Amino acid sequence: MAAFPAPTFAAAQGACLGVGLGLLIATDVVFVADTAKIGSPFAALGALLDSGGHALFTERLGPHKTLDLIYTGRLMTGEEAVALGLFSRVFPAAKVQDAATEAARTAAVGPTAAFLASKMIVTRLRDEPLNLWDPMAAEAVAQTQLSGTEDYRQGFAAFRQKRSPVFHGR
Repeated sequence: MAAFPAPTFAAAQGACLGVGLGLLIATDVVFVADTAKIGSPFAALGALLDSGGHALFTERLGPHKTLDLIYTGRLMTGEEAVALGLFSRVFPAAKVQDAATEAARTAAVGPTAAFLASKMIVTRLRDEPLNLWDPMAAEAVAQTQLSGTEDYRQGFAAFRQKRSPVFHGR
């Protein structure tokens, strides 16, 4: 999921554990229900968090909170997971799926080449030790490439004309 070459979205309503949790953490944008239960209860099984969960939890929560959740097996609510930075936004359970679907639809008609370039830069920041100048150079290259696209021209024309852009992924 983390390497998928397009923006990814997910919604979670119930228990988010095990491989399901690993998939959620690897997704770009995750909306969770306020009543969701999220965590790593593997200590009770003598097992451990898998599916890349150690790296992804640590990236978002830091080592102390990650190990607290692993050692205790405590489950968080959706509200707590969002407050800690594990996921994007929290919604009432009855609205979370619609919210994620709408966000995905909005992205699908947006400047998809720009979104993919941003995803690649963020992924590189996560995966490689970089200084401030490396991402800035990657941003400059991507911006130059995007400036030749129809979506880029459409976005700037719409801005100047004070209207909503219509993107086509080109």
